[in-house]
Amino acid sequence: MEVDEFLKLFMQELQMNSHLRSYYRLLNNKNLYFWRKAYFEKRLRYVNDMLPPKKANIWDVGCGYGTTAIFLALNGHKVLANTLEFYYDKINERLNYWKQFGDLSNLEIEYANLFDMPVKQGGYDVIIAQDTLHHLEPIDEAMLIFRKSLAGDGRMIVTEENGHNVFIMLKNFLKRGFKRVTSYYDEKLQKTIRFGNENARSFSKWHCILSNAGMIIPGNSIGYVRFFPPFVFNKTNYYQLQKKEAEIGKKCRLLREILFFGINFTAEISPNNKL
Repeated sequence: MEVDEFLKLFMQELQMNSHLRSYYRLLNNKNLYFWRKAYFEKRLRYVNDMLPPKKANIWDVGCGYGTTAIFLALNGHKVLANTLEFYYDKINERLNYWKQFGDLSNLEIEYANLFDMPVKQGGYDVIIAQDTLHHLEPIDEAMLIFRKSLAGDGRMIVTEENGHNVFIMLKNFLKRGFKRVTSYYDEKLQKTIRFGNENARSFSKWHCILSNAGMIIPGNSIGYVRFFPPFVFNKTNYYQLQKKEAEIGKKCRLLREILFFGINFTAEISPNNKL
């Protein structure tokens, strides 16, 4: 299933599902629709573009409500996804909707904490972490799990908030102060979960964390997204502005590091750390 077709069906699902609308917020404000859709679409296309050409065994870690996992499964990939979202009990409702449009027998979604899951040594061609890494603590332990779980030629595909963006830094500080790591009691798992409290980081910090875990980030995989403000986007300039943002992100280091809202990159096992 192509991205355009999937997005069209996804918008139809949002119309019918109020729980999803409150989470994704794409349809909540018509004045913000194209701005929010561009961010969502750009990141989904990035994940799709970074997949290997073959059908892959994929782990979608921290999958949220399973949207990307569903898209990948509809395209023939084998997907294991885990989440700790309260919406988990309603995911079957989502699957019933998407089964109308393709085979989802190769998709498994679990309510599970990353650190409790068995490590499948070299078991995944791709690990996807969308808005997930900043919630994982201890982060160094999580990265070692990812490195062990990747096949030798595998890759981790990451989309994250840009923790060096001045607006994101201010928003997160006002929300949680200096308390970047906290914990809560999970009723389903009957245990206390430690997690990052909107602990967004800059690209340079992610680079350092991954390096310490024996992983590298290919330079050609790095991309920055969302620069223009909401009121600029409309139906006519939708794709033109996305192209312009990409150009600015490549040319101007200062702007991309402090004013772009999102960062995309992939990570691979360093040649020195391959089994």
